[in-house]
Amino acid sequence: MNTPAKFTTSQIRSDFLEFFKSKGHTIVPSAPLVPGNDPTLLFTNSGMVQFKDVFLGAEKRSYVRAADVQRCLRAGGKHNDLDQVGYTARHHTFFEMLGNWSFGDYFKKDAIAWAWELLTQVWKLPAERLLVTVYQTDDEAYALWRDMVGIPESRIVRIGDNKGAPYASDNFWQMADTGPCGPCTEIFFDHGDHIAGGPPGSPDEDGDRFIEIWNLVFMQFDRQPDGTLVPLPAPCVDTGMGLERLAAILQHVHTNYEIDLFQALIRKASELTGTADLENKSLRVIADHIRACSFLIVDGVLPSNEGRGYVLRRIIRRALRHGWMLGVRQPFFNKLVPTLVEQMGEAYPELSAQADTVVRALQAEEERFAETLDAGMKIFDDVAAKVSDGVIPGVDAFRLYDTYGFPLDLTQDIARERDLTVDTDGFDAAMEDQRRKGREAGKFGGGVSLSAELVATLKPTIFQGYDRLQADGLTVVALLKDGRSVENVQAGDDVIVLTDQTPFYAESGGQVGDTGLLSGAGVNVEVTDTQKFAGQFHGHVGRVGQGSLKIGDVLSGSVDAARRSATILNHSATHLLHAALREVLGTHVQQKGSLVAPDRLRFDFSHFQPITAEELAVIERKVNEQVRANNAAEVHNMGMQEALDFGAMALFGEKYGENVRVLKMGEYSTELCGGTHVSRTGDIGLFKITSEGGVSSGVRRIEAVTGQGALDYVADEEQRLHEAAQLLGGSAGDVVDKIRQLGERQKRLERELEALKAKVASGATADLGGSAVDVAGVKVLAVRLEGFDAKALREAVDRLRQQLGDAVILLAGVQDGKAALVAGVNGSAMGKVKAGELLAHVAGQIGGKGGGRPDMAQGGGEDGPKLLAALDGVVAWVQPHLT
Repeated sequence: MNTPAKFTTSQIRSDFLEFFKSKGHTIVPSAPLVPGNDPTLLFTNSGMVQFKDVFLGAEKRSYVRAADVQRCLRAGGKHNDLDQVGYTARHHTFFEMLGNWSFGDYFKKDAIAWAWELLTQVWKLPAERLLVTVYQTDDEAYALWRDMVGIPESRIVRIGDNKGAPYASDNFWQMADTGPCGPCTEIFFDHGDHIAGGPPGSPDEDGDRFIEIWNLVFMQFDRQPDGTLVPLPAPCVDTGMGLERLAAILQHVHTNYEIDLFQALIRKASELTGTADLENKSLRVIADHIRACSFLIVDGVLPSNEGRGYVLRRIIRRALRHGWMLGVRQPFFNKLVPTLVEQMGEAYPELSAQADTVVRALQAEEERFAETLDAGMKIFDDVAAKVSDGVIPGVDAFRLYDTYGFPLDLTQDIARERDLTVDTDGFDAAMEDQRRKGREAGKFGGGVSLSAELVATLKPTIFQGYDRLQADGLTVVALLKDGRSVENVQAGDDVIVLTDQTPFYAESGGQVGDTGLLSGAGVNVEVTDTQKFAGQFHGHVGRVGQGSLKIGDVLSGSVDAARRSATILNHSATHLLHAALREVLGTHVQQKGSLVAPDRLRFDFSHFQPITAEELAVIERKVNEQVRANNAAEVHNMGMQEALDFGAMALFGEKYGENVRVLKMGEYSTELCGGTHVSRTGDIGLFKITSEGGVSSGVRRIEAVTGQGALDYVADEEQRLHEAAQLLGGSAGDVVDKIRQLGERQKRLERELEALKAKVASGATADLGGSAVDVAGVKVLAVRLEGFDAKALREAVDRLRQQLGDAVILLAGVQDGKAALVAGVNGSAMGKVKAGELLAHVAGQIGGKGGGRPDMAQGGGEDGPKLLAALDGVVAWVQPHLT
């Protein structure tokens, strides 16, 4: 038997792309892990994701043959391999998929021939160790393998509908319940009879002997709703081959974690954790997870508590917990990034370019989780110690999630290592209970929507407002009153007016809707807002001021020009702000939301730590530099791909049409945007940041003002500074020094006051000893003291314990109607009277609470007659304990 040559992972990538380039394929870069314009997917989980619209016929490419190496992630949603990572030979969160594609060009014959040529002639895999599967009725593929390639029939396996329904088979692929689908043929490598497992289709096919390395999908049918298959006019080819699996075979190792790429990461993880055993499962988990986490951050995802950011947080925390198991208590995970760049930076230049961003994001998350990991593990240990049936209660798993940030799968991971399971139903119930309480606590308003019948009768509103603020000839096409469609409305009615065209901008993209006036013969409507319905109809929200209005009436529309003008200054400034944030903080910054109103702008964006005052100053300065540059704000209408090629930035998760609107302001900012904007950046006048803060984990918010609003803000700040200077008795330039002097003086006076209080307290407590009552040789003292806070009471109790020796003491200090309580026990009274019990007895009588050690406790409650009665009863309460 021949032994295959040994190839590096980098060489395999290169060989694959070069081979298919020689076969006339266009080499396409990997798509991001965050799918663009596909809300059905959390992450890119296979190579075909970026070509989905091509297969569906919704998009045409300039080529009919393509090849790529696609980065993929399976760690959330339907496709989730997270639990298996580190414990099996071939499961990963992040992996690379080698793929070649035909869009109505070549078909089965070429796909099969080229796959065989690459495997056996380029990579020199021994033919006798390869076998293939085909769909049970795919006689064409069967014959090609047997007659063209020459594989013996004994190594060609027909696979039927083995998943319980027609065409539900390992060898029949479909994109969805309907649409493009077809049979596939899979190529397997035989690791040898010394490995357990049988060939595909056999009862023991799940063993590790026969490993699938390449799947060739032949999309030749369009599946109809009734299940019938209609031949496609232009059949396609979609192939996928796992790089890690192939590398293991070509490098003569059995598991993916033994290939060169993983070994480099495992050795670095070993060094960072001080773990000598390179077979340790935790090192495998860490090596796998650094790839997934790094590439997610590269593609704009940051740790958070929802969506993709939460999946990233789960993966990071799983890696950190495995580091914790290896004894690591300091940040270490981010230090793997340079090694990852060495291994994969050449294939993915974006990883090298954003390495610093990745390191900072990981380090911030490590520091955040370190604060709770030890505490959470102690809670888990306590819970596990009480388990008698081998199941961690769901309510405890939820407590670990809710209080200590332990994702459910992390708790399951820890439990599995101790031969325990987690009550996931109980966890889900606790989670739903929290959500229910949240919903009940929230306040929700009722929205208005258009009925399907009404939508069917309307044409999309023509928006005229990019170049005009006033327009005539607006025909009323629908009227909504109280959420229902009506034929006419009268003076005083609150109404939503839909017209065939309008100069009013409807709220979208963060920009608020226009206000203004609709008027016609004897009628006017004061427009207080403009909203978009069903994504394409502009609704003017307002009240009929006079007259009546019916469908078919023709109106004139006039937008509040001053309000629109102020709004567009703020909207254009958000684009400059976005560009400045990316320039100063890093290209990981992505817009997460915005509000553009006439009086201010609000911009939410992804970032993993607070912005320093110095960074804010640089950001503000860069925006104002672009304002002063007075560049033209150019608007271009073009196709989506043309816009991306033009350099326009699209937002992750946004849905864009085939034709888009691009706003370009100089060479600084180019973004897709349908809003209204300035003609030149100089129109913005002045940009001033008013606040910066966190919105949620991984999301920051900047608020700012522009134009006259910015000038007003500066003038107001100057007036405040002038008033402060007057109060301090100096000029504006002296304010900082004056405040510093005041602060130093206040600290000095506070120290003097504390010393005086201590002196007074010492004198007062010196006289208290004589008031103590002797109970069985123990001095019992309970008194009320005016003006004593908790600190002064503690010091007084300490002095009295020294003065009285064997003693039980309770002092109540009262200020502003509140009572602070401190109890102390000393000498022979110890063990007979507990300070915490005494204090709880007194506090309970005055509507308070408290507790502490047997020798010292503190609490509080209300001042008043009940306090005096409670103090009077202390001797009676203590006596039974001492006699």
